Amino acid sequence: MSALAHSKPVTTKHALVLAGGGIAGIAWETGILRGIADESPETAKALLESDVLVGTSAGSTVAAQLSSGLDLDALYERQIAASSVEINPRIGVDEITEMFVAAMMEPNTSTAQKLQRIGEIALSTPTVDESVRRDVIARRLPSHDWPDRVLRISAIDTATGELVVFDADSGVGLVDAVAASCAVPGVWPPVTIDGRRYMDGGIGSSVNMVLAGDCGTAVALVPSGRSAPSPFGAGVAKEIEACGGRAFGVFADDESLDAFGANPLDPACRVPSALAGREQGRREAAAVAQFLAG
Repeated sequence: MSALAHSKPVTTKHALVLAGGGIAGIAWETGILRGIADESPETAKALLESDVLVGTSAGSTVAAQLSSGLDLDALYERQIAASSVEINPRIGVDEITEMFVAAMMEPNTSTAQKLQRIGEIALSTPTVDESVRRDVIARRLPSHDWPDRVLRISAIDTATGELVVFDADSGVGLVDAVAASCAVPGVWPPVTIDGRRYMDGGIGSSVNMVLAGDCGTAVALVPSGRSAPSPFGAGVAKEIEACGGRAFGVFADDESLDAFGANPLDPACRVPSALAGREQGRREAAAVAQFLAG
């Protein structure tokens, strides 16, 4: 594991960036890809075969699933199945946000210091045991081995507030990497890896476009509205725009946002989010194809 090097030269590689967004995000991103495949199989194939997969929080689950060898149809069917392995956290996004307000509003502190404070909250808030949460993540993933392709998963060190990236060369198991990236503070326990504790990679940014900074083009699937606020920075849309013409974002539209419901962490939102994602994917397919065509 390491902090991301910012000096990598831009290449001709293509990236698929999968953002955070809870249970709704996992289902919606899978649905988006399935819907694109309905309308433009070649476009979906290009996305699925991207040189680099970047996953943050919920997106780390989707990235690991896409690289597992299980095909898209099977992954989509898992999302619309009647039952799942997910645990209801019994806490909503609004309550989580309230936990972080003081840390985010604290004056004269850097982003890293704010994230350290959130890390303290993550470490001190009672949740389920790490082993219980890890079992959920393990059951989400069709394969527990790193794939033979580039997969980058984000997390944040609770002690330093530093963004780290896990990949096949990090010496960290795939299940632990995904569990760390999905460890929403105040909801799920930080993940212990080599004596350090890691929390959700989406706290600072739900997309972490910097992880695709060496790629010539990137398509980002973002299970939130284009104008959704961000606690740090100008927001996801601006982060994607800052990449210039190299990046294209697919944001959840009004129909999809309605399908997510009041709490995207609630397992009950999984099926409607997947169905809405598939419908939106059909609508977005032409625009994504046009971007990839250059």
